[in-house]
Amino acid sequence: MSHNSFNRAEIISGIIKLSALSVGTFFLAKLLFSQLDPTKTQKKRAKKRAQEQLSKIGIDGVPDLSDYELVIASHLVNPSDIPVSWTSIAGLKDTIQELRETVILPVHRKDLFAESQLTQAPKGVLLHGPPGCGKTMIAKATAREANMRFINLDVSILTDKWYGESQKLASAVFSLAVKLQPCIIFIDEIDSFLRSRNSQDHEATAMMKAQFMSLWDGLITDPNCTVIIMGATNRPADLDKAILRRMPAQFYINLPDEHQRKEILDLILRNEPVDDDINTTELAKNTSGFSGSDLREMCRNASVYRIRDYIRSSSRHISDDSDNEEYSDTLRPISKRDLETALHKMKISKVHSGSGLDSVI
Repeated sequence: MSHNSFNRAEIISGIIKLSALSVGTFFLAKLLFSQLDPTKTQKKRAKKRAQEQLSKIGIDGVPDLSDYELVIASHLVNPSDIPVSWTSIAGLKDTIQELRETVILPVHRKDLFAESQLTQAPKGVLLHGPPGCGKTMIAKATAREANMRFINLDVSILTDKWYGESQKLASAVFSLAVKLQPCIIFIDEIDSFLRSRNSQDHEATAMMKAQFMSLWDGLITDPNCTVIIMGATNRPADLDKAILRRMPAQFYINLPDEHQRKEILDLILRNEPVDDDINTTELAKNTSGFSGSDLREMCRNASVYRIRDYIRSSSRHISDDSDNEEYSDTLRPISKRDLETALHKMKISKVHSGSGLDSVI
């Protein structure tokens, strides 16, 4: 073998060794970085949940989704799994009808509105009003009735991340929604996430808000995109004005009036065992200032009283040796007295919590 051939072989061997070392170093570094990834466990769980949720909504296998889109996809809700429908909501007929006309119909019958830009489904819907009046229920019922994919966005996953992660996740919210459209992105307590910007905002938070609104503008300018951002808040005044501009469809869900309270009580007690002397009209008059959530809690408390009576009678039966005591193995119906006791308790609780019901006691 000549000297030149020997040098050539050495060079080739050196190149092969160097290449092998570089490849080995690359994969070792990749392995180390993957082990150091603070979100590795979360991403793994998110991918598994995303697979389950996508399968439920009829998408077999995971489509071409990034790790960040998979994290968001883990918050998908199958419309058929939503336990709330329009029949679960009482006292809000006008709001429901308006939602049907302005949100659901344009999504279901795009052909009717193809030649009009004015009657397209809004890209932003805001539900605002006092707590406990059904804002979240309305959002879920809208998704179910419209049969749209529903992303119940937990904003903590966007704000409690390493630097740079928030922007990537915010981008993933929109890119995923576009891939899965028609889709509703629901943000509960939206004021905590998109409140008015000021000089006190952290740099990362300000950047994330700006990016979120920029991506939202992309949805608004695309007439063929069927993605709706729906937010609920008790404090609309705290929202950034730029966010309010992006939510043209706004619905005020107020405390129910007397007629609405009767409808809500009738719905709550419809399938419950109750005494014949219960008068929901009278109850509705005596519950001024109560939200739908308050009325449900009052009825729940009333139902608990009969359970207490059952436990007490059972205890007496066990401790009493005589055979004369009558004992029943079934719960009695909810009585008028149960509801009156629960109502009084709720009023006292509201006074002490500062809800301003001292005038009705």
